[in-house]
Amino acid sequence: MQLSRFTDYTLRVLFYVATNDDRLVTLSEIAGCYEISVEHLRKVVHALSKAGHLETFRGKNGGIRLAKAPRDINIAQIVGEAEGYHPLINCGEQMCRLTGFCSLQNILGEAQKAFMQVLEQYTLEDMLRNPKMAESLIQSC
Repeated sequence: MQLSRFTDYTLRVLFYVATNDDRLVTLSEIAGCYEISVEHLRKVVHALSKAGHLETFRGKNGGIRLAKAPRDINIAQIVGEAEGYHPLINCGEQMCRLTGFCSLQNILGEAQKAFMQVLEQYTLEDMLRNPKMAESLIQSC
């Protein structure tokens, strides 16, 4: 299983914004730090603000900040929202000779559930507990 680039960028935006919680940050600042296109980040930030995780402010002194405390942002919820809540394999999409006999969809569903259960144990605050992470974001950006 591999997470999409959109999910990767979503988590990176949250890490950056949470690390710089003393001020508003801009899209171009985040883009420069991670060497990501502003247009990609615009979609990510829009989704995060629409979901209630970020607040955005327009204008000359505008920017982005967390809408919730990092302890209230669950990693499983973020990944689920970014990836979508759909099965890893959907056997009903196309005809298959093994329908009714194959247990692959059930096994993958069980694995996906276990994956999300692990992520449910962590919040954005947990991810930021490593001081080297914040240090790296502040120093290298």
